[in-house]
Amino acid sequence: MVTAIRPLRPHPGPLASAPRCPAVRGLGPNWYSCVMGTAMVASAGAGLPWQPPGLRTGCAAVWTLSLALLVTLLAARALHWRHHRDRARAQLRDPASAPFYGCLAMALLSVGGGALTVGRDWIGLPAAVALDTVLFGAGTAVGLAAAVAVPYLMATGRRTGPGQAAPAWLLPLVAPMVSAALGPLLVPHLPAGQPRETLLAACLALFGASLLATLLTLPLILARLLTGDPLPPALTPTLFLVLGPLGQSTTAVGNFADAAPGRGTALLAVLYGVPVMGFALLWLASATAHVVRARRHGMRFSLTWWSFTFPVGTCVTGAGALARHTGLAGCAALALLLYAVLVVAWSVAAVGTVRGIAGGGLLAAPR
Repeated sequence: MVTAIRPLRPHPGPLASAPRCPAVRGLGPNWYSCVMGTAMVASAGAGLPWQPPGLRTGCAAVWTLSLALLVTLLAARALHWRHHRDRARAQLRDPASAPFYGCLAMALLSVGGGALTVGRDWIGLPAAVALDTVLFGAGTAVGLAAAVAVPYLMATGRRTGPGQAAPAWLLPLVAPMVSAALGPLLVPHLPAGQPRETLLAACLALFGASLLATLLTLPLILARLLTGDPLPPALTPTLFLVLGPLGQSTTAVGNFADAAPGRGTALLAVLYGVPVMGFALLWLASATAHVVRARRHGMRFSLTWWSFTFPVGTCVTGAGALARHTGLAGCAALALLLYAVLVVAWSVAAVGTVRGIAGGGLLAAPR
């Protein structure tokens, strides 16, 4: 009697097991834009020329939400790098996703700056200063690393032509400008003398580095828009990213004037800020027209809709800085109008993100 021996099924070893934490495989650095936009709603609202009752309390609650989002995303991205390192490295080498590493720096900086502007109402001034010091240092270091590494990887990796220039290319370049704008908030909390002067000088250096890099990159984006095909509908909201360096630089010179009065900085804030804000409003109108066109061509919600939040918020803070240094009611009214736009844009982006997460579409890993 012969008994047939059935082949045993191979037991899956550890290498054949399913990857751990599959829910975060599709998580990219662009998710930090949610943190940036949320923190900007809080900071911009706290700095408005007109403060209706309850606004500051609401801004403090929104800042707390941004802090919770930051902690959650930092943990999720750590899991992403640990369990899906192949995907993380691919994102770093991809010219379409690598620029979004600048969002990590700006998320750290915006939450830290919000701690001083409005978060201190809930956590106290000493804790706010300590938190901002840590996040400002980390965000500035990450921002400088992204400003150097991302363009280097794009230059030495997969080649891109002028016709592929995208507004997202500005993200790693504008991160040092965010440091320049928020650094002066820490100046009053440093000892007088060398510490304060050193921080202001560092912020001026960051301002110049970001501004010159932006001036070199922005013509490529404008040339693509004028000579090439329109951006795909899904990417059209990223046109609002151009507002980031414009509004943030206006905010920066205004904060320089606040931190170092009596040195001609107030005049510089007006002479620089007014024409730059004028160009920002011109770009805002043009970008809005592109978005309306894309919407008619089937543009659906995606994470790029968060581009409507942080860049517009920088224009709110820039207009607020001009209102402080010019005393013009028109600048104050502009800040209030843009803040209303920011709140609507944030609400739409937040609702769309929650629905996308609940439906699983936003977290689906690319095939």
